[in-house]
Amino acid sequence: MDYEVLKERIIQTVEAGREELSALNDDIADHPELSGEEFQTSRKIVELLRGKGYEVEYPFDELDTAFRGVAGNNGHRYKVAIMAEYDALPEVGHACGHCLSGAISCLAAIATKDIQDELDTDIHIIGTPAEETDGAKCKMVKDGVFDGYDMAIMVHLYDQNLVTPRLLALRSDMYTFHGKAAHASASPWEGINAFNAAQLMFHGIDMLRQHVTPDVRIHGIIRDGGEAPNIVPEKVTAELYVRALDYRYMEEVNDKVVNCVKAGCLATGATWDTYSTAATYQDLKPNPTGLDALREIFDELDIPDNGDYDAVFGSADAGNVSYVCPTFHPCLQLAPRGVAIHTREFAELVKTDAAHECLVKGAELIALQIAKIFSDEGRIAAMKRDFETA
Repeated sequence: MDYEVLKERIIQTVEAGREELSALNDDIADHPELSGEEFQTSRKIVELLRGKGYEVEYPFDELDTAFRGVAGNNGHRYKVAIMAEYDALPEVGHACGHCLSGAISCLAAIATKDIQDELDTDIHIIGTPAEETDGAKCKMVKDGVFDGYDMAIMVHLYDQNLVTPRLLALRSDMYTFHGKAAHASASPWEGINAFNAAQLMFHGIDMLRQHVTPDVRIHGIIRDGGEAPNIVPEKVTAELYVRALDYRYMEEVNDKVVNCVKAGCLATGATWDTYSTAATYQDLKPNPTGLDALREIFDELDIPDNGDYDAVFGSADAGNVSYVCPTFHPCLQLAPRGVAIHTREFAELVKTDAAHECLVKGAELIALQIAKIFSDEGRIAAMKRDFETA
């Protein structure tokens, strides 16, 4: 099937679904649900998809608010996953725009449902909750959900347009320092100060910052700092995030952070233990062939490529998927430049006319990326080569 013919069909279908999906977006925005608690949100999305002819497995992958929607015979040569996010943030609701991102994915799935035969491609929509916390995509990757997919894609909202953002790999860990309580005035020499061990860890990390690459971010807080000033702290907890553009380098940096923990304990006599507070997010593996196709679609849809590609976007669990199959995470500008995601100002924009225009552009972007790649055997082969050699 000729790409231009598919493009015309896609644009017509997206436009036909604009009003219904705008209403879904606005409804989700008005009823934000936190990560892992998206019960009403996921139910609304699943009901809409079932009404469009999808068979939906819900719950999915042992996650109460996850789902996978399949339409058609599900026996084509290729397989694509459209990923949908829909969790909100505490206090500021959909300040990351996941209400709109999820609606975009739904509209893109609907727009590609009837071209699966022409592309010889199964196009699934996968609901991936809890992106803001433990990252359902991370569990899904471990469980093999994305094994066998030839491509995965979603759109995020931002204050600029980006063909691809710079995603930092991220790991988060809780460190518990164990000391010995004593009266801080009468007999402090009998105590072992767990707080001092944590302090020395933070000082060591501050000194480490000079000797890591500029993309590295190390930030943490004291969760539990002791009971009272007149008691030598016997237990102190600190939560740390370590980020870098390459997850392998991130792990190297984390090993050095652990050395800072050990040094604090060695100096004070404290002991320590640790556990992960969330799944590790990987960086976004690049795919030049797929990114070239996205740039072409930006031009076709008159989306200005106005993003700062040197700036760091943040971290996202879509990065984990990119190590299983070619994965794309373009960003569309919803907010004026400088209005950051995760702010009240950003949340105020997710139901505007501009948001509804992003809904249409985002759905077209996803659907046309699928059509452009999978209507061209040469692009498919090149995309796979890029994935295997990156």
